[in-house]
Amino acid sequence: MFDLTGKSAVVTGGASGIGKAISLTFARQGATVHVLDINADNIAQTIAEIKEFGGAAFALPCDVTNQKQVIELYQGIGKIDILVNSAGIPHIGQAHTTTEEDFDRVYQVNVKGVYNSLYAAIPLMQNQGGGVILNVGSVAATVGIPDRFAYTMTKGAVTSMTLSVAKDYLKDNIRCNSIAPGRVHTPFVDGFIAKNYPGREAEMFEKLSKTQPIGRMAKPDEISKLVLYLCSEEASFITGNDYKIDGGFVTLNT
Repeated sequence: MFDLTGKSAVVTGGASGIGKAISLTFARQGATVHVLDINADNIAQTIAEIKEFGGAAFALPCDVTNQKQVIELYQGIGKIDILVNSAGIPHIGQAHTTTEEDFDRVYQVNVKGVYNSLYAAIPLMQNQGGGVILNVGSVAATVGIPDRFAYTMTKGAVTSMTLSVAKDYLKDNIRCNSIAPGRVHTPFVDGFIAKNYPGREAEMFEKLSKTQPIGRMAKPDEISKLVLYLCSEEASFITGNDYKIDGGFVTLNT
């Protein structure tokens, strides 16, 4: 089950956090993974890890906000069976404390970056007779989370784009779903805590962990396993859905 042998996959933001876990999982299941990320050092490390277990992967340094660059890279790949839009950046702030510069920056990556990827990949999928798209959203799209105004806006857009794409391309045999993770323990979380709560790292990590009713943050590979299912043939009847993977955050906290 969940065999991706012969599949060509693109993972944006595929060299860190959730995206890296997805790249590794796909490669272990036999896919040829095109790791697209803005950080060349992180890409090199991810590719090296994939090569260690005999996986197939290619490095694609790229800024997802640059449509021309994304189109050229995707056309160079040629065949894209699976597209995962995982590239994204966070932002802390409320409506009246979020500057126009910060608002535009988060929008460019989290919304336009997904659009650019869809714009470039969908024609390739149409020409080859189908494909699978998975967008990484957030629980922030459906519940209020303090101090996440711009980030919440972008993840709401990701969920809406997912539904639109799923509807528009049914006839082309293209499935499109999204996932909505709660808090996930990634290097970003550790860096955020260290920067904003120096000397209180353990305390704040525990506090953030317990916001999930299950009592802890998710591990990136737990997220990647849901993505693997949704992008596999076993999920061939699933499209137009947003899947929460949040330790009960949405349903058990409300």
